Amino acid sequence: MPFGEVVCGAPGSGKSTYCYGKHQLFTALQRPISIVNLDPANENIPYPCAIDISSLITLQDAMDAHGLGPNGGMLYCMEYLEANFDWLESRLNELGKDAYVLFDIPGQVEVGTNHESLKRIIQRLSKIGFRLAAVHLCDAHYVTDAAKYVSVLLLSLRTMLQLELPHINVLSKIDLLSQYGDLDFNLDFYTEVQDLSHLENALNTVSPRFTELNMALISVIEDFGLVGFETLAVEDKASMLHLSRAIDRATGYIFVPPKEAPAPEGTIDSSADPASARPNAFALFSTAAGSLPGDVRDVQERWIDAREAYDAYEKREWRREGEIVREQAAAEKAKRPEEVKVKAGGIRERK
Repeated sequence: MPFGEVVCGAPGSGKSTYCYGKHQLFTALQRPISIVNLDPANENIPYPCAIDISSLITLQDAMDAHGLGPNGGMLYCMEYLEANFDWLESRLNELGKDAYVLFDIPGQVEVGTNHESLKRIIQRLSKIGFRLAAVHLCDAHYVTDAAKYVSVLLLSLRTMLQLELPHINVLSKIDLLSQYGDLDFNLDFYTEVQDLSHLENALNTVSPRFTELNMALISVIEDFGLVGFETLAVEDKASMLHLSRAIDRATGYIFVPPKEAPAPEGTIDSSADPASARPNAFALFSTAAGSLPGDVRDVQERWIDAREAYDAYEKREWRREGEIVREQAAAEKAKRPEEVKVKAGGIRERK
């Protein structure tokens, strides 16, 4: 059974960077991953692309053929992809039954909030066997402004209701948050979407004329009670692993490592069955069960409260690891027997 993620978010939220970072991480972990670019305007793709919508249609093609602007052209491209879903399905079948696919969709907000084509494409992907989760990226700097934070909450809620998928909202670029000034509350207030009435003073200071509207919007968000956030620093391995575990729990995905991978004895079935059919107790109890490791308070300490100290510590550790690797390489070289080189004349010379 193929699994995957629908990676969505506003322009500049870090979708393509996330896909590239996830490809690097999963390649290192020997986990299968393929990336599908569904953004017809994305001409500079940083990641290895298994399927690219530009092979079917580009934004410029749609604009030229129908006299559309960028926004209308983007919506037309989504409708064209829906009408030619068999093109996408045939290429997805080539990836295999055990594929793990990231769908990098356009950043245009209405694609994931009120336009129906993407929703119907996702429904058809589910019908052909895909287990999907939506990963909605939001730039973390929005939490530094109360009004922008409420707008992000509304956008996340609307996307959740539209796509109808297991949904992971993510505050991306959390490692850059300290550049935008101090937070009014601790980070967990924003990730757990706690009592939003505490934002009333900040909202009324910025726009006193809209006090009742602000509180009504807050009430809508709290009445649904659906929105919460994970955090992401895409260059930090621990952050990427934590988010990957959260997504695996949402989709029910259990990674079955290769038969030759090191693991506790008896936890990996070494039979010739495909990965989706082999039982794997080690992956089951390490990924799908129990609470997620890590805490948002640790994230705040790492990236906001004591970032400089952590950065200095990591640099020392990287330097120490480099020295250990060099020492091990030198020791192995010293243990090697002296090479014997045979000259053309048959005389052996020791080197």
